[in-house]
Amino acid sequence: MTHRTYRHKRIRAKIIGTKERPRLSVFRSNKYVFLQIIDDSVGKTIVGLRSNFPKEAGKNIAVLAKKKYINKVVFDRGGYPYKGRIKEVAEGAREGGLEF
Repeated sequence: MTHRTYRHKRIRAKIIGTKERPRLSVFRSNKYVFLQIIDDSVGKTIVGLRSNFPKEAGKNIAVLAKKKYINKVVFDRGGYPYKGRIKEVAEGAREGGLEF
């Protein structure tokens, strides 16, 4: 297991998405950023998307969340450090109107 995986497990032990405040999960690959809004109480993904552009992806996930009447989320950075593309996603989501 990688250091990121250990970090992510430790974070996930503390962060739980509910119906009122679902979890915004971020996964980054070399090419894309994958975002999902997840209700952990039922184990379902409410909204998800993939993009090459992190800041736009954050704004777009906020728009999709608003359509589902979601205004507040818990940010799950997936074990990644809060910098670079992860930070851009968070800033884009905040600009789009999501509250962490």
